[in-house]
Amino acid sequence: MPPRSNSDVRFTSSTVKIPPLSGRNPPPPPPPPFLPHNLLAQLARTKFCSISLLPSQASMPPPRRNSDVRITSSTVKIPPLSDHNLPPPLPPFLAHNLLSQLARAKSSFDNILNSLISRSLGSIQRHSGARSLRSPLLCSASLSLTGSQPRRQSILCSASLALSQPADSGPPEASVVTQQKSGGHSVSRGDEERVLISEVLVKNKDGEELERKDLEAEAMAALKACRPNSALTVQEVQEDVHRIIDSGYFSSCMPVAVDTRDGIRLVFQVEPNQEFQGVVCEGASVLPTKFLEDAFRYEYGSCAGKVVNVRRLDDAITAVNGWYMERGLFGLVSGVEILSGGIIRVQVAEAEVNDISIRFLDRKTGEPTKGKTKPETILRQLTTKKGQVYSMIQGKRDVDTVLTMGIMEDVSIIPQPAGDTGKVDLIMNVVERPSGGFSAGGGISSGITSGPLSGLIGSFAYSHRNVFGRNQKLNISLERGQIDSIYRVNYTDPWIEGDDKRTSRTIMVQNSRTPGNLVHGNQPGDSSLTIGRVTAGIEFSRPLRPKWSGTTGVIFQHAGVRDEKANPIIKDRYSSPLTASGKPHDDTLLAKLETVYTGSGDHGSSMFVFNMEQGLPLWPEWLFFNRVTARARKGVEIGPALFLLSVSGGHVVGKFSPHEAFAIGGTNSVRGYEEGAVGSGRSYVVGSGELSFPLLGPVEGVIFSDYGTDLGSGPTVPGDPAGARLKPGSGYGYGFGVRVDSPLGPLRLEYAFNDRRAKRFHFGVGHRN
Repeated sequence: MPPRSNSDVRFTSSTVKIPPLSGRNPPPPPPPPFLPHNLLAQLARTKFCSISLLPSQASMPPPRRNSDVRITSSTVKIPPLSDHNLPPPLPPFLAHNLLSQLARAKSSFDNILNSLISRSLGSIQRHSGARSLRSPLLCSASLSLTGSQPRRQSILCSASLALSQPADSGPPEASVVTQQKSGGHSVSRGDEERVLISEVLVKNKDGEELERKDLEAEAMAALKACRPNSALTVQEVQEDVHRIIDSGYFSSCMPVAVDTRDGIRLVFQVEPNQEFQGVVCEGASVLPTKFLEDAFRYEYGSCAGKVVNVRRLDDAITAVNGWYMERGLFGLVSGVEILSGGIIRVQVAEAEVNDISIRFLDRKTGEPTKGKTKPETILRQLTTKKGQVYSMIQGKRDVDTVLTMGIMEDVSIIPQPAGDTGKVDLIMNVVERPSGGFSAGGGISSGITSGPLSGLIGSFAYSHRNVFGRNQKLNISLERGQIDSIYRVNYTDPWIEGDDKRTSRTIMVQNSRTPGNLVHGNQPGDSSLTIGRVTAGIEFSRPLRPKWSGTTGVIFQHAGVRDEKANPIIKDRYSSPLTASGKPHDDTLLAKLETVYTGSGDHGSSMFVFNMEQGLPLWPEWLFFNRVTARARKGVEIGPALFLLSVSGGHVVGKFSPHEAFAIGGTNSVRGYEEGAVGSGRSYVVGSGELSFPLLGPVEGVIFSDYGTDLGSGPTVPGDPAGARLKPGSGYGYGFGVRVDSPLGPLRLEYAFNDRRAKRFHFGVGHRN
């Protein structure tokens, strides 16, 4: 074994109990000349040694208190030996005993070394310029025992252990120097021998008093086993060393035991962390600077100068990671370094979106297939873009947005790492619904008052939801009843190509026939009137801000009234005019503007709608008027019940068709009255309050009250059709009912009383307007 310098030997804790020598134990006879020379020469060539000399059991004295043992901490360096400083030779009869005890001591301390190495893997590494929380950690503690030397005898007793893990992550080195004593004995660490400690102190790494007494108090508070007048083992001291480190205020801790007149003093030499001076963040593009400053300010106070606490630093890191988690962002703190000068450098890793691709899956097999929808039609719906930090919450909103297109049956997003770039690739899996088909249904017209069956209508429609693979929609429908009939063709482009404001376009052509008794009816002997309208127009809609949308458009309408024989008429049986122009038909060009606010979209959520229509007299015969309407709704939950308050109103200025007056009363207005039986006027206000509560499964109970008035505007309608039919102009109703949630929508059956003590059943499909 080549000679090596042992200047880097560091000693860690090992408990050794040394029985003092007495006069009854004479010193051993000198060894033979050849044996000590060879043995000590071997020690000089060895970096660390483990020597134990035991006398025979017969000559061993009983153990006594080792009050004369002085305990210090130091690095032992074994100088090379020369012939002039060799100890006296051992007697021949001890040669064989020396070799056997040497082998036993070596085996014992090998066991100690292996045990301590396995317990010291989670130590703390210190760097001269910076301390990195990601780096391998180093912890070292030393304890050496040196017995006091009476003049009549010479004795050396020392024990040490040093464990370190170098930066290159090589195998840890361990070294042991154990006691060497003539006539003494060796005790392995496994025996858990205890040493009586009289005093426990905390000092700095140079053995001097700590400048900050608060840090000394923190270290003392962390101790559990090490107390004055307590008998300690090496393991208990080591555990308290870890407790001091775990307090977070110190970067190193070394226990040192010193024998004093009052007993053995145990001193923990600690090195406090640096004082906090500031924080630097790298790699964060979405993390607000103010949030980062607040997180560290909360942990270390509003001013610099507080000692960095690793535990509080961990709390600040947890707060930063929590900010990313709450927002569903792919980001976290990847590293923290405490630089020289007390500056904390925080490194953040954020996963940006590298690419987004669309993958179509078969509805039956789930295997990839070719889709009908153009990928760019789907991609433009996404708010997640390339280069952004990926957010799972934003991704969920994108999934919901794609589903609202109405052409997808299932949508999911799968993030995948984009190689070694630290970014993510997003794969959106979509399952397409059938593009188009025929449908049929039925309903009830709110304008029929002559009987329940006469208000029934049937519908038949053809719709295509994905024309040209661009999510454009074509709808052709026919609704037909005994009196009502509507033929409608709608073509909608939900997002005009090239527009970045998500503007939609709708082209509409409609031919309808509806009952005219809402304004010119409700009296015995009134003939059955129908109003025919031919309408064509174009509308543009777009979102204005979250939950707000706007619509504008131009609509042309050609409208007239016919009797039960389909003959055009211009007056009713009370000689009230049916048209504003005095001709069988009125022509109107309307400019429309509408603003809508919707809450969550549920029936009980808040809602507000404002609508204004302006008649444009481009031709002298065309009508010129302005009509404004508004309605609002507010829901309040009261335990399991829901209280819903709604109000609507409107006003018309100018020359307009009498059958376009506001009709008050009926299923969607004031219940307890027939349709339009309260009044009709240029102005109106209707208010309603409902309290709904669950009964059984999909069945709900409801209690309601309604009120409506024409604000005295009934006589201002051309011909005063309300006054001719003696309509009150205002009234209220109240009652109760049940609602059933069905595949056709909510079915409503209500029984109402009005202020004229009349009673009436109301049946409807869908929620009230």
